[in-house]
Formats: sequence, structure tokens, C-alpha cells
Amino acid sequence: MACLEPLEELLAARGREIASLIIEPLVQGAAGMITSPPGYLKRVREICTSYNVLMIADEVAVGFGRTGKMFACEEEGVAPDIMCLAKGITGGYLPLGATLTTDEIFEAFLGSHEEQKTFYHGHTYTGNPLAGAAALANLEIFDKKQVITGLQPKIELLTKGLATFYALPWVGEIRQKGMMIGIELVQNKATKEPFPFALNIGHRVTLEARKRGLITRPLGNVIVLMPILSMSEEELTEVLDITYTSIKAVCADIVGKGLVTG
Repeated sequence: MACLEPLEELLAARGREIASLIIEPLVQGAAGMITSPPGYLKRVREICTSYNVLMIADEVAVGFGRTGKMFACEEEGVAPDIMCLAKGITGGYLPLGATLTTDEIFEAFLGSHEEQKTFYHGHTYTGNPLAGAAALANLEIFDKKQVITGLQPKIELLTKGLATFYALPWVGEIRQKGMMIGIELVQNKATKEPFPFALNIGHRVTLEARKRGLITRPLGNVIVLMPILSMSEEELTEVLDITYTSIKAVCADIVGKGLVTG
């Protein structure tokens, strides 16, 4: 896999100087909803292990069902050394984060007072009981209502609906992993030439969608869809319909005004 070669070359050359690698598993959100190819994450884990470099999985955005599994790492049977969690742990109701480690790492900070192994680190709001209660209630819902199992038909509905977006001449690529979606808008579908940055096309589309009852966000020319897990299939269909119509209206208007060719 060519995209792994730079990593392996770096660790081969400087692995003894590198303590850890931090990776957002499967989907690199803020970069534009970039999805990794199948097998990439598992191979990253293998490379880190071979060079004795800790693998830290940032599951703040991708965890708690977003990719279709409870945690994104599960998709490829990967166990990181450290896992960072937040956002979905409380269902988004209250801010809470958690850091999970292997026993080996945890035990490195255990010892007598004289050994000075204690990890003296904390935050002002550490252990907030209200946020903790929200997280426990959220995890109970995941368990009792079988949230992860119920996501599969919703993901299939999204995948099928998103395929129709390719009929629009301005949709260059659709990247989806479970309930995480990025729709990249381009000026030229054949060449993937992007819209001029000054046009702020993504922002225009999200404003149009807002008029039609949908709040979403852009990442440059990429329209981000991350519907809440509890949405019904009818609501998800409405999300897709509004997004499709908004893209079509905005892009056709820009072309009609001669701001770009299309």
C-alpha cells in the first residue's frame, strides 16, 4: 500500500527517536472527511508494533458508533496502546473526555511513593459527576437499545441515497464511513478541478440547506454530513433530499451567473 511507505520509511530511519504515533482511525475528519483504504489502519498498527512505537487512536470524533462500530478501531480488529475518547461518550449533551490505556502503560505509573512514578496530571473539571452521569446513561442506551445493530439499515440507506448525488455535475467524490460523510464539490467532475476558494461554495450550500431546515457544516468545498445516530430513516432521507437540492440550487446559480464554467 503506497500510502504506508512514507510511514514505514520514517520509522525505519528514526523510530528510536519517536515515542508514539497519533492517528484518527478510518476517517480524518477536519482534513475533509478523508477515509483510509481498507487494511490501512491494521497495517499502521503492525508497523508501530514492529518499531516499538506506541499507537494512539484519536476516537474523539469517530468513536461511539460513528463509523458503524462502537469504536472505529474495531473495524480492522486493531487494539491501540492509548485511546482518546470524548463527544459521543455523553451523546453530546455534556463535555467529557476519557483516556484509555493498556495495562502495560497504566502499570508504568504504579509504584511506591518513593519511586516517584505518579502521573501528576489533572484538569480543573476532572471527574465532573454530572458529565459522568450523562455518560453512564448514554452507555446504558447503547446497550439496552442495541444502537450499533440498529445503525446498519440506516448506513445502507445513506449509501444508496448518496449514490444518486453523482448525477450532479458538481459532485466530484463522496467519502463515507458509516454515519460520517463528506461530499466534495468540484467545478469540473472529469478533472476534479475545485471551485475557486473565494467563492466559498461549501458555506453557500450550507446556508441554502439551512433555509430548507437542515443545519450542517462545510470543510472548504466539502459538505459534511454527520447525522445523529438516533435519526429515523425518514429523517435521514430528508437530510439527503435537502442536501441534494441545496447543492443543485447553489451550483447551478453560480454557473448561471458565469462565475465558473460548468
